[in-house]
Amino acid sequence: MADPSLHPGTPDIRSPLRYIWWLIVSQRRRVLAGSLLGSSWMVGLMVPPYLLSRAIDDGLTPGNSSALLGWTGAVLGVGVLNAWLAIMRHRVMTKVRVDAAFRSVRIVTEHSTRLGAVLPRRLSSSEVLAIGFSDVAQIANVLTITGPGVGAALAYLVVAVLLLSISPLLAVVVLLGVPVLAVLVGPLLGRLQGVEATYRDQYGHLTTRLVDLIEGLRVLGGLGGKEAYAERYCSRSRALRTEGYRVATVTSWIQALAVGLPTVFLAAVTWLAARMAAEGSLTAGQLVSVYGYAAVLVVPVSFFIEGGYDLSRGQVAARRLIRFLALQPRSAAPSEGLDAPDGPSLLRDPASGVEVEPGRFTALVSARPRESARVVERLGGFTDSEAAWGGTPLRDIALAQVRERILVADHAAALFAGTLRDAVNGRANHPDDVVESAVDAAMARDIVLGLPDGLDSVLASQGRNLSGGQRQRVRLARALLAAPEVLLAVEPTSAVDAHTEAAVAAGIRSQRASLTTVVTSTSPLVLEQADAVCYLVDGRVAATGTHHELLATERGYRRLVSRDTDDEGDPEPEGAARPAGAQSEETS
Repeated sequence: MADPSLHPGTPDIRSPLRYIWWLIVSQRRRVLAGSLLGSSWMVGLMVPPYLLSRAIDDGLTPGNSSALLGWTGAVLGVGVLNAWLAIMRHRVMTKVRVDAAFRSVRIVTEHSTRLGAVLPRRLSSSEVLAIGFSDVAQIANVLTITGPGVGAALAYLVVAVLLLSISPLLAVVVLLGVPVLAVLVGPLLGRLQGVEATYRDQYGHLTTRLVDLIEGLRVLGGLGGKEAYAERYCSRSRALRTEGYRVATVTSWIQALAVGLPTVFLAAVTWLAARMAAEGSLTAGQLVSVYGYAAVLVVPVSFFIEGGYDLSRGQVAARRLIRFLALQPRSAAPSEGLDAPDGPSLLRDPASGVEVEPGRFTALVSARPRESARVVERLGGFTDSEAAWGGTPLRDIALAQVRERILVADHAAALFAGTLRDAVNGRANHPDDVVESAVDAAMARDIVLGLPDGLDSVLASQGRNLSGGQRQRVRLARALLAAPEVLLAVEPTSAVDAHTEAAVAAGIRSQRASLTTVVTSTSPLVLEQADAVCYLVDGRVAATGTHHELLATERGYRRLVSRDTDDEGDPEPEGAARPAGAQSEETS
């Protein structure tokens, strides 16, 4: 198994076969050992028939007991040696496959991390899981070819040479056998690649729909669309089943030929040898050896067919993997670039006109929450833009430095399965008093008290055993505990009630004192805590000031954040966020 402390290396993603070859050369010594052991084992299988023929011709037929015992002992010794070689071959090839699998898994994991927030927009989580598990396993299985696969080719040639010493006709029959098998099985392997790729694509889409159905079950039930969505899922499931039958049909033919063709091959060689023995051109010992060679030859022939089958499926899986690895983040920030500013500095987004002063609490307000969220994405370096930090374009600053000092806290950020303490701590282990301070600032103390083991209680994946508002406060506590130099929080209080919202806003201000903080919100309870509010209209800054200044001077702002009775007749802006005091996810 690969040492987990080692970097998996840089894969060759120019083609599926090149990726598989990269996996091979990445562990060339182990693969070479597996090839030697596999070849020795496979060739060793051809020795007993020869020893049996000598035991018959030199010992049994003339009645020479000592020769018979000697050759019998040789058969026993070769059997023990082959058993040891088989064990070692299996151990080494298992390590080869596991190394390839874990190497690919680490590459998928690292690339997923590199894509970051861009990944969910490019690929569903279920598709990434399918690539990281089933596809990786199929690719790793291809490396079996490097062990017994190489040995099978060598054993095939050895048998041909041995038969040549007995009968050139038998040698020719054996040499022509594999090309005939390739002609019969080759077209099926090509067809398998096509149907397997189609099935795999449909399977990925269906899995994504299933995840969407499970996650949105409550919403679909409320809208009355659960049955309609389930029917569409069933329809696609039936289509996938039909495609699965096509894959199974081709696979069954390949597997049937893998068993049947070697048997027919064995029967043909045995019949021909028996005719030659009846005519007197072969001795009894030679007849036994020919039968033994042909019988043992079933093993390498089967490996040829199974190897082709594994290679065909592995190419389909590798093609999906390299398509995933070819995805690139939208951000142009380089892994190695300019240094970030030495200290707190101005963040500026020319596209919207937003300027964030260092050390201040700034709020972004828009009738369309997506507009303010786009500003946060640009300021956080998640999209390529002209955004600058301390006068330096974010795209030119080393990405690692941007991620280290600027944190974008999305209200839908992932919560991993584990304890509540782990979920709040994030990537570092903080002292209990620091953790509790962040929990209190996010008004999450009731969550800790309500769980059976407090901070050590187990959270389900994505926090499914918490309410929407509770999940949001856990995410906020995690962001506050990280204490980044710049925190950009998207709608951090959208799923809590008004009383909790006011306390959370005060907690953010207190916890982030002297640090740069940006939130997107339309709640006056949050906006009152801000040092500066940027009012966006059509994605551009229309006015900047304190909450009370904008209430006094901007009618559109006043209507958006407070819903004054004077403006009750005005239509609500499209995509408007929830006003303060409206029913929250926790109270619904």
